[in-house]
Amino acid sequence: MSKRTLRLWGIGAALLAALWFGIPRLTAPAVEVVRATHGPAVQAVYATGNVEATVMMPIAPRATARLTQLNADEGEQVTKGQVLAQLEDDDLQNALKEFKVREDFTRNDFHRKAALVKKGIVSATDFDQAKADWEAAKAATARATAEANFMKLVAPDDGLIIKRDGEIGQLIPANQTLFWMSCCAPLRVSAEVDEEDIALVKPDLPVLLRADAFPGKVFHGKVQSVTPKGDAVARSYRVRIEFTEENPLQIGMTAETNIIISEHKDAMLLPGGAVKNNKVWLVKNGTLSQQGVTIGAKGLDQVEILSGITVDDEVVLKPTSGLQAGKRVRSKLVQPPDKK
Repeated sequence: MSKRTLRLWGIGAALLAALWFGIPRLTAPAVEVVRATHGPAVQAVYATGNVEATVMMPIAPRATARLTQLNADEGEQVTKGQVLAQLEDDDLQNALKEFKVREDFTRNDFHRKAALVKKGIVSATDFDQAKADWEAAKAATARATAEANFMKLVAPDDGLIIKRDGEIGQLIPANQTLFWMSCCAPLRVSAEVDEEDIALVKPDLPVLLRADAFPGKVFHGKVQSVTPKGDAVARSYRVRIEFTEENPLQIGMTAETNIIISEHKDAMLLPGGAVKNNKVWLVKNGTLSQQGVTIGAKGLDQVEILSGITVDDEVVLKPTSGLQAGKRVRSKLVQPPDKK
């Protein structure tokens, strides 16, 4: 062996010794892994809506007139036939008096001629004319009475006045709603559900509701109906939700709704970020492999796993595009975040 060979061997031995004793050895990269846990999994469809009356009646005058009297106000319970407001009707009342006088005159004239026609003093033609005049007068009185009564706004049924628009002295246009009345049925929520989720929503599904007016409180209801025609612009369908218990929600309040599609009390769960395109990365014996999974309910932070892995499998917590099947890695087991 030449001196040059010995010199090179000496350098190589020194370098090997330095790498072994002084320089860190190259090892497989570490990846964070988790194991699936068990817990409750709820699949829900989220939507926002508004509390409204199931039956809401507008009460408006048929003719333009000035408001002269208010007998009911917002928040009051009223009964069927109760006069809620009076509109100015002086001209109509004067016309009604005139028609009543005319009716009285024609009635008396008819009875007088009815007696005379039997004696042959009045002709049958005059008698028929008197009868026609009386019938016409009665019809005119009835019409004037109805027009005068239209100036009284009357409750069509028992209910609650939920809104009033108008003050005494104000000119109320014809057909402009003066009162909104809720009656005949309890309140409900109308929510707009995205068309992507509407196929999951069925009548009688339970619903959890929250309102900003009552922070921290949850109210219960159920799906009453789904409108068959959607909104092509908003790409949503209206869902009616009825309450299943007494609550303090009021008409017009905004409500957040969670329609419960399914609920499993002991589901297998993984952090949502660990599942990509229905696949997970596993570390087995220090080697990466990809595994397809069947998922169930999806939450903001966790996803239900129906099949594909077991609770003993080590699943990469945050898979990246650089992962390769068969690559050697070191697993670092971490505790999944608590999302209770």
